[in-house]
Amino acid sequence: MFETGHGEAYSVNGVSYKIKQLLGKGKGGYSYLAVKDGKEYVLKQIHHEPCAYYQFGDKIQSEINDYRRLTAIGIRMPKIIDADIDKERIVKEYIDGETIYELVARDQMDPDYIRQVKAMCELLYPAKTNIDYFPTNFVVHDGELFYIDYECNDYMEEWNFENWGIKYWSKTPEFLEYYKELNTIEKTSVDMKYSEV
Repeated sequence: MFETGHGEAYSVNGVSYKIKQLLGKGKGGYSYLAVKDGKEYVLKQIHHEPCAYYQFGDKIQSEINDYRRLTAIGIRMPKIIDADIDKERIVKEYIDGETIYELVARDQMDPDYIRQVKAMCELLYPAKTNIDYFPTNFVVHDGELFYIDYECNDYMEEWNFENWGIKYWSKTPEFLEYYKELNTIEKTSVDMKYSEV
């Protein structure tokens, strides 16, 4: 059900949102581009698929708690519009733009985006907090960098931007390995789809 969602209507606290497309799948959920009254939103549906390298508690409450924590710190993020605890769905602002991942892949990365993420770090580190610095979690809109995930954790030096995140903000061996893996998975998925026809 969650893989595509295209054309389906998802209810959030009794309000219906029509799904346009799947934006991405993360450790905690599927994010869709959704429409209500002609306006676009992101609708996130929490999933409970296993993740070998990350342990979760109550995912929906964690999202809300992390959002509050990062809002208090002052991180630029999409606002939560609504949250349906029972259905484990969150509606948030849609920030139109390209991800840092897409910009790096196309050699269109601007050094100013590094400056902007480091400015976020100047707020996060004194608050003893790390975010997920992977480049798919950041969107550029009108030259401004937004953290579009809400995941955050207590600060650990090995997972800060300088020691981990920056490895994926340019065409490093780590970035290229991920890019290769992702494209192999996507090609395999397409090949399997056509082999079933």
